Formats: sequence, C-alpha cells, structure tokens
Amino acid sequence: MEPETRRGYGAQMKNPGPLFQPLPLPCGVVLKNRIAKAAMSDSLGDGRGGPTAAQMRLYERWADAGVALSIIGEVQGDPRFAEKPGNLVLAPGADEMRLAELARRGSAGGTTLLVQLGHAGALAHPPIGTPKGPSALDLPGLTCAAMTRQDLEALPGQFAQTAAHARRLGFGGVELHAAHGFLLSQFLSPLFNRRTDRWGGSLANRMRLVLEITDAIRKAVGPHFPVAIKLNATDQLEGGLDEDEALDIIAALDAVDLDLIDISGGTYFPGAPASSDRKTNGPYFIDFAKRARSKTTIPLMVTGGFKRRSEAVEAVEWGAADIIGLARALALDPALPRRWHSADGGDPEFPRFTPGPEGGITAWYTLRLTALGEDRTPDDTDDLHAALAAYETRDRERVPHWTQRFPIQGQRTLEDAPVPFVPVVGGGAGWP
Repeated sequence: MEPETRRGYGAQMKNPGPLFQPLPLPCGVVLKNRIAKAAMSDSLGDGRGGPTAAQMRLYERWADAGVALSIIGEVQGDPRFAEKPGNLVLAPGADEMRLAELARRGSAGGTTLLVQLGHAGALAHPPIGTPKGPSALDLPGLTCAAMTRQDLEALPGQFAQTAAHARRLGFGGVELHAAHGFLLSQFLSPLFNRRTDRWGGSLANRMRLVLEITDAIRKAVGPHFPVAIKLNATDQLEGGLDEDEALDIIAALDAVDLDLIDISGGTYFPGAPASSDRKTNGPYFIDFAKRARSKTTIPLMVTGGFKRRSEAVEAVEWGAADIIGLARALALDPALPRRWHSADGGDPEFPRFTPGPEGGITAWYTLRLTALGEDRTPDDTDDLHAALAAYETRDRERVPHWTQRFPIQGQRTLEDAPVPFVPVVGGGAGWP
C-alpha cells in the first residue's frame, strides 16, 4: 500500500527494525542506526565558551543510550554573534582540552558527534554581542545593523576555519545552521534579506552565501569528514521563505558535496509561531520531506514533532526520512533509543502545559537538560514562570563572564539592551 493511502501516523505499531539499520553517508562514514539527537541550544556552556562537566555527561548519556548521530547546537566560531552566553565557542584560545574531552565522551559507543556551526546574525544576544544581519532591522525587541561586504566576504573562511578546528579536536563532523531565523536563514528569507547586491534579491543571490560557506567547509575538512546542513522547510512567516523556495534550495544543494540535509522549520524572530503550535498531529515536516526526496540524493534527516516510535519507523519505512531527529523526546527520556530497540518499545510521556509566559516551555526543557547532565532527577513541576525566571537568571549571571572573556568594543550593557526575547520554541526552532 502506498504511504498516501495508509492511515495516519501512529495508527499501528510497526516493526522497529528500520530504525536500527545502518545509514552510509556519501563521505564514507556509516551511522549505526537511524536515530539522531537533533541540535538544540542546551545552554550548558560555562559562560566563557567552554563545555561544562554537565554538558559532557549529557552527551555521554545520549551516546551510551545508542543514538547514531548527536549534534551539539549553536557552537560559535565568532563570539560576537552568539545566540546565548551558554553557547560553546570554537575559536583561537578555546579550551581545547575540555572540548576534546566533550568530543570523546559524546562519541562513546560509535556515536557520530557533530558540532552545529552557528552565527546568530540579527538574533545575536545583545548583552554579549552586536547583532548584524543581511539588512538593518528596527523592530520591537529586535534591532540590528546590516552586514558589510567585507563582513560577508570573510564568512566562508571563518566557517571553514571553525570546521577544521572541530575536526582537529576529534569531533565527528559539522552541521551548518541555516535554519530557525539565524544568520544564514536570514539570508535565505526574502522577508529579512532586502539587499540589492549579489547576496540579495533573487533566490540564487540569497542562497549564494550558504553555497560559498558549504564549499569552503568541504575544502577545509576534506572529502571523508561528514558535513551536514540544517534548513527550514518554511519560515512560517508571511513573506518569508516558503516550501517551494526551500525545495529549490535543496535542489541546488544536491550539486554540493554534502552528507546530510536536516529538515526543520520556523524561526526565533519575535512573534513568529513555533512549529509545535501547528494544529496537526504527528511529525511536522514529513510532507515536505516527501517532496524534497525528488530533489536530491543526499540523505535526509527530518526533525520536529516525533513523539512515538511508530511515527519514526513509518517515516523511515516510507522513505520520507533516512534518519529521525529527536530533541524534546530525548530530553524526556535520554535512554529512548535503547527503549525503542526493545521488543516492548515504549514512548516518552510528553507534559501538557497550561498557557504560560512566552519562552517558558523552552526554559523548562532547558533546565531539564541541566538536571540530566548533572545526574539529578529533573524537577517535573509545570511552573513555567519559575522555569523562565531560573533560565533568565542563569543567562544574566553568565553575561559578565562572557564579556570578560570576549570583550567587544562598543558592546551594549544589560541596561542598554532591549528586553531579551525568549522564543516559544517547539519543533520549529531548535526544540523539536
């Protein structure tokens, strides 16, 4: 029976076998199964760009549980454009001994550990950076300058240097972050990219920077090191990147030397809906992934909305996805791959929150990751106000450590900066 004529996701339990077949990547690396810990901003750095013991332990737990692929979200090559002060920084002067330890522990049991190469652009956290994007913006809660030609011409080399640094330290690959409203996603979006030079206007121009950076990374790391990219299926914003343009981008990437395309969606821009706000059941981007399959031979990872083993099995079995990206599910049950491999299976129990403050759910899951990394029993109370307050307090406490470590001329203070925007994140923007 063809997928389109079957009943909806989760209608019946499938044999979990497809999830535990190896996946060869074009570079020659073979992933041991089809389960990935998707990138998310775990906010577990030490506030000075280095990893903490809790972060090492968290990635070790996921590796021990059997994920084939694990991606550390928001690793910055340039500390001026970090998403949060809990990000890692992979740049000259980094604590290479601790980063190498993170690479080793997160790769236990044959897990391939990638770092996500980030650059927040217009969404750089104002207390620790200087937001810049494709075009100048002056919106409530979001102000940035436009990047110069010199800024843009330097970016491919900067990303390539960070990727090569990751390889030297023992990480298993890199993922270029071109989704969720961060810098490269901003360039792809006609809503935020209003440039009139060779990086703006037509889709060919808007995707130019992504293609230049991807090419530079591959040249820097060689042919046998996994290079992935994370892309939006849609920005979920009127006037933003839509599915048809996203498919054209995937078609263009098919000619590039990539190993994996990670499909997600949504954006962190103020007021944007999260993918988890969709009034639909099941994974968010399966229909788009089916369309993308005809545009590329590069393996596809689909991230967002997977809550049950049957959904993941069907996505792989039907050919919509080659590997499944999980984040919230692995925050709720870090041993989930082992559970799904067992005959009895079992799915995580997702909490149901009453409406709370903007950013409260993101904060709740982030604090849960901290507890898991510290081998503590997470506090599963549903007080989103308390979670958000703790999350924001921790960020504020890290700011002086970051600015001492990475002083930036003309940097704004907390008093000067706009009220921080903490997005409501679901599967669309970093928390599938």
